[in-house]
Amino acid sequence: MTQTQQRFNSFSSYLVTPHELNNALKHYPSSEISTAPRVVPLCAAWFMPNDPEGRTGIQAFRKSHIPHSRFFDIDGVKDEDSPYPHMLPTKERFAEAMSELGIHRDDEVVVYDTAEQGILSAPRVGWTLRFFGHPNVHVLNNFKLWVEQGLPTESGDAKPFTKTNYPIPSYDVDRVVHFPEMKEIAKDYGKEGADEVEILDARPYGRWSGESPEPRAGLSSGHMPGSKSVPFGELLDPKTKAFLSPEELRKVFESKGVDPSKTIITSCGSGVTAAVIEAALTVAEFGDPAKRRLYDGSWTEWAQRVTEDSGLIKKLTT
Repeated sequence: MTQTQQRFNSFSSYLVTPHELNNALKHYPSSEISTAPRVVPLCAAWFMPNDPEGRTGIQAFRKSHIPHSRFFDIDGVKDEDSPYPHMLPTKERFAEAMSELGIHRDDEVVVYDTAEQGILSAPRVGWTLRFFGHPNVHVLNNFKLWVEQGLPTESGDAKPFTKTNYPIPSYDVDRVVHFPEMKEIAKDYGKEGADEVEILDARPYGRWSGESPEPRAGLSSGHMPGSKSVPFGELLDPKTKAFLSPEELRKVFESKGVDPSKTIITSCGSGVTAAVIEAALTVAEFGDPAKRRLYDGSWTEWAQRVTEDSGLIKKLTT
């Protein structure tokens, strides 16, 4: 086995610890001269649209990031024709963005979040890269611990890097659920002979139940028929904001009554934290990966395209 092969089998799981990433970056430093595959830290910082401090991802990146990082803008690399926020980009736009970030297809990418939030949007970017077939993707668990452990950081804009020619990828369309199919699944819920599907909603419980408002003005809160509330925060350690252990994650899913034999569709507010559940399912080895899907439009699309009168928005409030 060559040194390069050894290097790119070095991370044993989808999640990477701060020290594992730091050691990889020290042993295999980024180089614009070498053509060998590299370990590339990719910052996916993002904040909710109603963030009380008005923070943005690029501000967080400029404040503090891992040396040699690039910044992946969820709100910039998206489907420009969609009326909904940060929907999956076209394969051409994805390839263009990866080229602009100076990433090669054989680079090992480790995606990370903000120190303030721990885990929020990095799984979405990790899922996006995997959706478009990038072969070696991991999520840092997490940048909050990286900072607390005194590992290297820098501030300011990203250092200059050379643009690459990332190939236009193929992708598995079945990994994403679109509105027409989601509507049929919801309408068929509970009917005899309907496909057995688990819908897991990552939003806070109050938004799922209909008791709390949505962060986007004008949207009704509530949930899709048959969906189960799995707030993404319950998948994280309350102190470190890192993912729970695989055993603890399995217990969470079991406590929610999730059947791992069924197709599992993850959803949230706008497709970001749905990927936190997807990552947790991956780490916990819960369910068949080939039967896990993500509803990209999520609640932002759903609540704009159906009504409570239709019976497709459920609330627990009276």
